[in-house]
Amino acid sequence: GRAHRDQQLVLLKEHLEKYYRSRNRKWIVLFPEGGFLRKRRETSQAFAKKNNLPFLKHVTLPRLGATQVILKTLVAPQENGTPAGGDAVIKESKSKGLQWVIDTTIAYPKGEPIDIQTWILGYRQPTVTHVHYRIFPVKDVPAEPEALTHWLYQRFIEKEDLLTHFYETGAFPPLQGQTKAISREMTLSNLWLVGIQSLAFLSGGMWYCIFQYFYHCLF
Repeated sequence: GRAHRDQQLVLLKEHLEKYYRSRNRKWIVLFPEGGFLRKRRETSQAFAKKNNLPFLKHVTLPRLGATQVILKTLVAPQENGTPAGGDAVIKESKSKGLQWVIDTTIAYPKGEPIDIQTWILGYRQPTVTHVHYRIFPVKDVPAEPEALTHWLYQRFIEKEDLLTHFYETGAFPPLQGQTKAISREMTLSNLWLVGIQSLAFLSGGMWYCIFQYFYHCLF
């Protein structure tokens, strides 16, 4: 419900100020969609129809709350394209503030994503996952809520076009002036995958043991 979401945004802001900044974190990963495509698509399309927004099939319209909190909390205030407050704030901005927004669009063969169960059990054949990304200076991202909403909606409308092209042709469209999209192949190490799977099993076992310990202590 809305009350629960609003409370989570308050907790997110507190967490960013108390833990993210104090530990000099450099990155934060955000899924503005707010959930799995298969669960949110119908609701998103109904919202788009009600508000005269584009009908999207491959993505959902993003939610704004977390994006607004993150940008407001982790980006230094701007004055004429530079952080307000002089050299001290510029230094603070470079050490702890966000400098870039990396917009990532992921395309799966036949539109079938890989989930964690597939990784652990390995019941699907090896596949190639395509990742398209663009980089925006954070100073170019509007801070005012209405302008930020429009900016973020435009990014997801562009994602829809990218994915439509991909699922029709098998590749992302090339950049303007190019005849073919330039790509770089990356192969996940089997050793890395084994390590991740082992960590998943060990962490699951650890939490199970902790739960059992406290359960027996309490009851």
